[in-house]
Amino acid sequence: MLSSITRFLRDEEGATAIEYGIIAGLISVVMITAITTPTGIGAKVKSIWDGIKTAITAA
Repeated sequence: MLSSITRFLRDEEGATAIEYGIIAGLISVVMITAITTPTGIGAKVKSIWDGIKTAITAA
């Protein structure tokens, strides 16, 4: 029984997949936050597209 517990605690199989999953989740949170905040990249991209729309409409 003790050897089974020791083997279980030393087993690292699958740990890499979990770590990559956590990293992907954190990157997703950072990207969503950067895009949706009022001063983030999403607002800047919207401003650029609004300028393009205004220029096309005025042409």
